[in-house]
Amino acid sequence: MHTLSAEKEIIFEKGKFFESCHASSVLVLPSGDVLAAWFAGTREGADDVGIWLARRSGGVWSDPQVVADENDLPHWNPVLFLTASGTVQLYYKVGKKIPQWQTRIITSQDGGLTWSEPKELVPGDFGGRGPVRCKPIYTKDGKLVAPASVETKTEWDAFVDLSDDDGQTWTKSSFVPVDHSTFPQKGIIQPTLWETSEGLHMLVRTSAAEIYRSDSADGGRTWTPAYPIGLPNNNSGIDIVQLDDGRLVLIFNPVGLNWGARSPLILRMSEDNGKTWGIPFALEKEEGEYSYPALVAEGRTLHLTYTWKRETVAYWKIELE
Repeated sequence: MHTLSAEKEIIFEKGKFFESCHASSVLVLPSGDVLAAWFAGTREGADDVGIWLARRSGGVWSDPQVVADENDLPHWNPVLFLTASGTVQLYYKVGKKIPQWQTRIITSQDGGLTWSEPKELVPGDFGGRGPVRCKPIYTKDGKLVAPASVETKTEWDAFVDLSDDDGQTWTKSSFVPVDHSTFPQKGIIQPTLWETSEGLHMLVRTSAAEIYRSDSADGGRTWTPAYPIGLPNNNSGIDIVQLDDGRLVLIFNPVGLNWGARSPLILRMSEDNGKTWGIPFALEKEEGEYSYPALVAEGRTLHLTYTWKRETVAYWKIELE
């Protein structure tokens, strides 16, 4: 992957605001400001974990602020998104146990300066609807598609949620077919999405030590059985973005071991809709946890964030050729 420039920043000082942080999301606003969100507190899953947000304006990051924190309820996996009408949405999960997650949403009409009260995304749902970790996308016909998954004690399954009203109401797709009797360990979760003239596509995190893919020719309602694409992964978060010219950029840990090390962290580009992938661009090479990346594009400029050793969140701005 050939770059014109690549700049790395650390969003906030380690140890100043909380003990542990994870699972960031990133959003570029029309003003040029960048928002980043993540969950943080004593440790992942603790009752004091809330959703935090920082803003990059004029090349400088603000101190992080809490934007969602329901008492004695762990918060998880924020996802930032900007609707076509200019509303900033922040989706996240709450719950003491992942199988009983509920999805919340808060919204902002002023670019993330102030936020609405939280509400359930799908009233009465347990297990998690809407985006589970990666950003939604708009399809060419204007539908909002959220990459979703559920985790029980024994099985993981991926699906998408479809909305015709910018996330006010949702319709759940069928699960991506996985033969759980033969699939290694639990299955597939945390999809990331893109669209071509052939339909919708997803890549998924799996317990099979490699990235899998599924495709949909009917707008996301049904999906092909998940299949491997030949890229190793450590059963940790991945993300993909499609550039204006159709090229794909994927960010992941290329470690072919289930629950393997979360380093290195790399980018790879595909010019043929994910059939082949170019040379890696390394973001992190040292020992440590560099994980759960989020990736968006603004023209040929990439903006990305990821967990940096659970101590802070790293941000890169990369100009591509």
